[in-house]
Amino acid sequence: MQVTALAIPEVVLIEPQVHGDARGFFYESFNQRAFEQATGCAGRFVQDNHSRSAQGVLRGLHYQIRQPQGKLVRVVHGAVLDVVVDLRKSSPSFGQWVAEELSADNHRQLWAPPGFAHGFVVLSDSAECLYKTTDYYAPAHERCIAWDDPALAIDWRLRGNRPLLSPRDAQAPPLAHAEVFT
Repeated sequence: MQVTALAIPEVVLIEPQVHGDARGFFYESFNQRAFEQATGCAGRFVQDNHSRSAQGVLRGLHYQIRQPQGKLVRVVHGAVLDVVVDLRKSSPSFGQWVAEELSADNHRQLWAPPGFAHGFVVLSDSAECLYKTTDYYAPAHERCIAWDDPALAIDWRLRGNRPLLSPRDAQAPPLAHAEVFT
């Protein structure tokens, strides 16, 4: 497994060792001991989520202000641009974002620790994402930040197309008006 710290060092890109031949491939998608060594996160995962989305769907930027979730994200069908925004007010990277393309072909995974907002846009005809979380879904504590906040200036690689959003994501406030972590 290769682990690369991104521009925000707590956010890491994980690339598993893929063993392939004429029959297909095999890789270990998760190993607790290796994950802890790579990320320094000794927490446990309590929930697995699976989403399927059509091309142009943008989900995010989501987080939970209480019971914050760390998320280990991978794609098993298609491709997405996965985005993580630092919402820790005391962090030197507060309000900064990183993005990586995750796909079924590249097998990459992205670790977004608690204290970060997460979202993705589907680049392929459709995509299926699997992600593990370090805390349970808590709808009362769920928050969202506007995907198109000019202060963030995230390059979603939309090329002039408007994404498909949920009503909640379409009404999300900008970072300046969002509840954030201390």
